[in-house]
This record gives sequence, C-alpha cells and structure tokens, in this order.
Amino acid sequence: ENANRYPDIAFEEIKALLADIHGTGPENIAISHGAEGMLQAMGKCFISPGDEVLLPSATYGLYREISRLMGAKITNIPMDGYSTDMKGIIDAVTDRTRLVWLCNPNNPTGTVFEPGLLGSLLENIPDSAWVVLDEAYAEFASPGDLPDRSRLILEGRNLISVRTFSKAYGLAGARLGYGIAREEVITAIDTVSEPFNANRLGIAAGVAVLTKDREACESARLLIVSERERVSRQLGMMGLEVVPSRANFIFFETPRFADEVAGDLLRRGIIVRPCGGWGYERAIRVTVGTEEENNFFLEALEETLKTSETAGSGPMTRGEDKNGSIR
Repeated sequence: ENANRYPDIAFEEIKALLADIHGTGPENIAISHGAEGMLQAMGKCFISPGDEVLLPSATYGLYREISRLMGAKITNIPMDGYSTDMKGIIDAVTDRTRLVWLCNPNNPTGTVFEPGLLGSLLENIPDSAWVVLDEAYAEFASPGDLPDRSRLILEGRNLISVRTFSKAYGLAGARLGYGIAREEVITAIDTVSEPFNANRLGIAAGVAVLTKDREACESARLLIVSERERVSRQLGMMGLEVVPSRANFIFFETPRFADEVAGDLLRRGIIVRPCGGWGYERAIRVTVGTEEENNFFLEALEETLKTSETAGSGPMTRGEDKNGSIR
C-alpha cells in the first residue's frame, strides 16, 4: 500500500517502537539504509583527514574501508586470542583519537567483551572522541553479556549503538538499520544522510516484525541459539577448537588451512567463510541454519576431514582483514 509514495522521513512509528524497546526517546533513534548506512554516516560525522581511529585487528572490514575513505590514520589493536582486547584499546587511546570502532558480538569470531569495559573506555577517551558500537548480532547474546548502551547514552556518553533488522529479524533484503545516540548526534546523522535513507516497504516490514510478528521472530531466535549450541558441541566432539559464540554463526579452527576445507565443502554444496583474511589461517565461520541444514554441514565436514590429508596446525598469525566486509 502506498508504495508509489515517498516515505515519511520522520519515521515516527518505527522510532517510537524502537525507543520503547531500548528505553530511550524517539529523539535518540536514527533510521538508516541497513546498518551499513548508519556506519557510513558515522564516518561522515566524526572522521576528518588525519584523524586517528582505533579498531580491533580482526573485525568487520567496513570500519577500515570507511576510515580509509575519510582519510583517517588507522591504528589496529591486536586481538586477545579470539576476543577484542578492550584493555589494549584503552591503552592505545591518545589525545588524537577521534573514533573507536567496536563490534559486539564480534564479526567474525562471535565473542563479546566484558560489559563493564565499555564504560572504562568511554571514561578514557577525549571529549572529542566517539565510540561506535556495532551490535548487529546483539539479539543472539544474553542480556548479561552486553553493556547497557541505553543507560550510557542517556548519561551523555560519547557512544553510538548501531543495530540492524537483517539478522535476528530476518529482513536483510529490506535494508533497514538504525542508530541509538544522544539527540544532537541523531540530528548530525540526519544531516549527513540521504533524504530518503530508508524505503517505505522496509519500514513497513520493520514495523510488522516489531508488532504482530514479534513472537515468530523470538521463536526463530531461540531456535538459532539452540542450534548454535548443538552444532558447537558436535564440532567439539570432532576434536575441533570451537570459540564460544554469542552470534548467529560459529567460528572454529580446523587441522587444515581454511581455504582448502572451504573449497571441499563448496564442492559438496556448502558455503562457509574461511577466515585467513583476518589472520586466522585455519579458522572457518559458518552461519547457523535449520536443523536439517546444520546436520548436512556436520556430515559433510566430518567426511571432508576424514578423507583429506591433514597438516600440522602451525602457528596462528593475526593479520589485517583483506576480505572482511561481508556480513
């Protein structure tokens, strides 16, 4: 209905629904064309040529691409194993720091950082610096695993939370995202964003999943979490190192180089993400599917590992993400 009309750029209905969910006011919500649209707006709002930005060495690659596009000086903070080294980031903050990119749960590893460390980081950044907290996978974590971003924002901290309808709500094709921030930041985001930065169909779908489809979305989320834990246990029983995940995917190490394993699985009709581009040469990220899909993957992986020649595990290195911009 009304698909021939431009959307209402005030987005009043969906902002009110989101504000109620997050315990903020509608003035603390900005709507965007997917989470990527909001992340692009962050670069426009806060990064000038020569500014220093900090980010974990193994995380979503779009942060680095946006920072480069805006002419920033990028400081990569090595990972603490498979986790974001928040203490390392805090130690790396300088008077020149203007933006810190964080992904929590992290992509590609699925790990979360200690919730209290976000407050510590916000206390240690300059008044002119901001933290962008990408929470694309937050719905798949337990509330206790995550910081209270709304409280920190309403306290006036320099924090922006970026969220999406693509994962837990299953609306990747609708390209709908949003940000949570202080009112003056929302105004700045709206200023640098395109006038119609979300479409009428996407907004209608977003309103639907936040109202009449909430129970169905919650059932799907719980099923994904249950399958994530089951598949993780099965992978562990194969003798593989599995990183505890709080996302809708699983990150695990194999005895062979990940590119080889991914190629074998692709020939069996299964697409997984080899993580060598992030510096984990023998690690794979697999998205949790239905029970049937997950069983097919487990059987194929077990057969692949049994019939292939295995190599020594070798040392792991943590390199720069060259192909990490795909969710």
